[in-house]
Amino acid sequence: SSERNPCSLELKKGHCKKSATVCTALLRISYCKVGIVYTITSAISMRAIHKSNCYHKEGHQAACDYGYTSYVLFFGSVQTVMSQIPSFHDMEWLSIVAATMSFSYSIIGSALGLTKVIGDGRIKGSIGGVPTSTATQKLWLVSQALGDIAFAYPFSGILIQIQDTLKSPPPENVTMKNASVMAISITTFFYLCCGGFGYAAFGNSAPGNLLTGFGFYEPYWLIDFANACIILHLVGGYQIFSQSLFADLEKRIAEKFPNSGFVNNDYILKLPWLEVPLLPAVRLNLLRLCFRTTYVAFTTGVAIAFPYFNQVMGFSGSLTFWPLIVYFPVEMYMAQMNIGAWTRKWVGLRIYTIVCLLVALFALAGSLEGLIEARFG
Repeated sequence: SSERNPCSLELKKGHCKKSATVCTALLRISYCKVGIVYTITSAISMRAIHKSNCYHKEGHQAACDYGYTSYVLFFGSVQTVMSQIPSFHDMEWLSIVAATMSFSYSIIGSALGLTKVIGDGRIKGSIGGVPTSTATQKLWLVSQALGDIAFAYPFSGILIQIQDTLKSPPPENVTMKNASVMAISITTFFYLCCGGFGYAAFGNSAPGNLLTGFGFYEPYWLIDFANACIILHLVGGYQIFSQSLFADLEKRIAEKFPNSGFVNNDYILKLPWLEVPLLPAVRLNLLRLCFRTTYVAFTTGVAIAFPYFNQVMGFSGSLTFWPLIVYFPVEMYMAQMNIGAWTRKWVGLRIYTIVCLLVALFALAGSLEGLIEARFG
């Protein structure tokens, strides 16, 4: 559609009116689950920095046991403040910082894995992966891995919002298409490098997260720096996804209560220590303060209740992958291109949709089993 539409929620509902409620709910769940996973990951990385320093001082066999909840609460506190950024359009600087940090820790993780392989002089692991005592356990692990892969590309939910920040000419959709191809290619390259070099370095004992599972102990300062990059990346990433949810719900509330001062009035907050020339004035909105703080508290609470990195990531990735990444985009494409029923392209897209559904259900079942086992096993 050539009609400009800055919101993926509105865009998808416009093309799938019969499924509008389901689509909207799934998008909101998608934004929320990303926030939960980012909270868990950031807390683990903060703890890893402390553990890395401890191992360096006390030796690799030292206990170096640290809690988890305090790190989650600290990250939640930071996000409570960051969430008061008014809108997605005010976050260009945050996106640049997040992207830079992502490149940094990806390069470090890949380089450490490759260096260990070269140092050991051999490639560990096997084509069959981690051995299990039963075929059922192997099946669950495969399904959980598919869930992790499904989480690896969550940006599609905010693609339209990103496109809306672009300037033309050239047309925004052309720029966004080129940027998406480049981003997916670069991201896939780094995923393959980190995963491949990590497994080659450690084999079946490879940790779920190379930089926090302590496959590497030295150089500790480089591991600390990489984990700091992860934290900064996820501080920005959390906001980039959450702002889409904030904008949608706050817009609906404002439309429902147009005369409410609580909803619509902004207050300029002037504090002596904030009167810095380079910093903009702080605009406080009571709805934004209450709603966004509650949202951050919710994601923080879930992260505390389910502190399982791989299991939560696999479950959250597989939960909304098929409807948001496959089904609705395919339906939108078919509607835009007026593809007739039972044509060759129609049949091909239907087969693709069904196959992806079966894979997503398989991944969801295995990830849910892994999450239940981790939480209650």
